[in-house]
Amino acid sequence: MPSLKNGTMVVVADSEKVLFLVNLTDAEDPNLEVVRKDEEDNPPDREQTENRRGRVQESAGSGVSAYEETDFHELQKERFASDLAEKLYMMAHKGRFTSLVIVASPQVLGVLRAEMHKEVADKVVAEIPKTLTNHPLNEIEKLVKHDLAEMNSAA
Repeated sequence: MPSLKNGTMVVVADSEKVLFLVNLTDAEDPNLEVVRKDEEDNPPDREQTENRRGRVQESAGSGVSAYEETDFHELQKERFASDLAEKLYMMAHKGRFTSLVIVASPQVLGVLRAEMHKEVADKVVAEIPKTLTNHPLNEIEKLVKHDLAEMNSAA
């Protein structure tokens, strides 16, 4: 049963920003405190790509086709989640948390799951597929408490 006990780390992330929060009280009345905030600038793809698509002459026949354009914005989102997985590993290795709740968009959660070290995965008590990085702290507390209560009642 997922719980937001005292000392639980709550990571709230999207593809550009992550808040590392720690619960200072208990699951009944969570009091999350920001212990770290990381933010990365990830401009839209149109601002990251200046050139037109590359073109290639077909070696057989008379066709010309374009190379598939790289979406740098999407690449950066995946890189951000991979970097977050590495940060969580370093924090777990240093004993910074014993239980972890991850609140992130489904896309970020997917990349995190794939990149997460076993040492971190073993400490995850709940995953909440939501983007809450721009919510005020008291709203995050209420939403996390609500979602964990729903998970427990469904179990």
